[in-house]
Amino acid sequence: METTTGKPGSLRNILVRLLLFGVLIIVVRFAYVVTITGESCKVVDFCFFSLPETFNFIIAGAGPGASAIAANGALQTTNRSDLYTSKGWIKAVNFYSSVFQDLISEGYLSEGSKSLCVQTPTGQDVHALKQVGVEDSIGIFKKASRPLVIKALPNRVPFDDNTFDFVFSGGGRLDQLSRPLELASEIERTLRPEGFAVVHIEAKDSYSFNSFLELFNSCKLVKSHDIDGLDSLMPYIREIVLKKEIEILGLRGDEKPKPNDDSETKCWVPEHKQELVQNAEPLIMEEPLKPWITLKRNIRNIKYLTSMADISFKNRYVYVDVGARSYGSSIGSWFKKQYPKQNKIFEVYAVEADKAFHEEYSLKKAVRLLPYAAWVRNETLLFEINRDLGKNGNHNRRGMGRIQPSGGGGNNGGDVNMIQGFDFANWLKSTVTERDFVVMKMDVEGTEFDLIPRLFETGAICLIDEIFLECHYNRWQRCCPGQRSSKYEKTYGQCLELFTSLRQSGVLVHQWW
Repeated sequence: METTTGKPGSLRNILVRLLLFGVLIIVVRFAYVVTITGESCKVVDFCFFSLPETFNFIIAGAGPGASAIAANGALQTTNRSDLYTSKGWIKAVNFYSSVFQDLISEGYLSEGSKSLCVQTPTGQDVHALKQVGVEDSIGIFKKASRPLVIKALPNRVPFDDNTFDFVFSGGGRLDQLSRPLELASEIERTLRPEGFAVVHIEAKDSYSFNSFLELFNSCKLVKSHDIDGLDSLMPYIREIVLKKEIEILGLRGDEKPKPNDDSETKCWVPEHKQELVQNAEPLIMEEPLKPWITLKRNIRNIKYLTSMADISFKNRYVYVDVGARSYGSSIGSWFKKQYPKQNKIFEVYAVEADKAFHEEYSLKKAVRLLPYAAWVRNETLLFEINRDLGKNGNHNRRGMGRIQPSGGGGNNGGDVNMIQGFDFANWLKSTVTERDFVVMKMDVEGTEFDLIPRLFETGAICLIDEIFLECHYNRWQRCCPGQRSSKYEKTYGQCLELFTSLRQSGVLVHQWW
């Protein structure tokens, strides 16, 4: 009697499973290439056939590409020709054709220009260029829409330096990007010297307009004017024409005065920032008898910069809390919850020398702790932890830490430790740039009279867009009517002079509690 081993059947099952697995891989790969990347299927993509260029899936709610198509009136369809004949598409093409015809008549564009359209989901502007005779045109977006638009990320445009005579950014607004500087740098890189870049933006104020210009390092502003928009959602837009210079120009914006011999480290606050200061809430000119009430109520009157101007064209968003104390003291209780951020994500830095608060920050991954004292240079300092006066007049509560005067005098019954101070102004200059949006809160127990002049000396003051400053003086005490604080030598008048000098220099500063 023969015995059946079953080995051929087992081998056959293994081969069938391997074959089915291979087919599954091909199907998944095919689905990814066609429906996710928007590319046509090729042999190198493990596909057995390819789709015609006019075929494309449009998925409702599938990211910015799909929403942009819907916004332009296109119907959800699997036929690209339906998109090209929709009312929304035709309206957009006619709009851009009119724009390009005007640019041709003004000499910024010609039929022979090698042209690039950036952030264009479906390529109406590319089609419009070809319609007015600029045949050598292509568009880029994070999802391809062939044959007009190829796939490219804003920070990685797949073309060589100095490739294009003309670059256009229309419907895909730069202010919607998380890092508009990346695309601005790529526009400059791929644009040839003396070539033109034309950008449509919704510049709501002079601050946002100048923030946009500051994104470009080697382009000169040629023209800026308002034109009618494409639809009621944007009834008018700002058209900006830039020309690439042969030499790098540096940051653009309000025209800056010629530097003097003594201005190497100082900066000049531009006019668009000075306008914000003029619209800020008035300073409290008379010394309050109950500062713990008056200054705290003043917070309601503060006009935040972000309530007066659009910050969308800034490259990064940074909040620096100098003298942060605990996380809940001002970062968690005020900045995270109350400061109007215009839906921007901020990098948060906490500067706090008191070791009692350091462990708490180790649990806050979104906050970078600088466990040192902000100072005018790098050196070891005496640091006193004050004891606040309780209701009975005794020093029985842990107060704010402050740098002691040289010689170690002025101890108010607190603990004195040796700590490391660092040059705060130099740190700021190495951490942020003029293209970043920087908000600062400063509560440093009197050291503001040292730090603010240092920020002016080094020019670091011009890197700060908005300051919330608590100025410490010999104020009236809550515990003891008729008695002033003995911790500080400065007067309210000297604090007022500090605030006034900051505003006169174009710095948006608020009196803080």
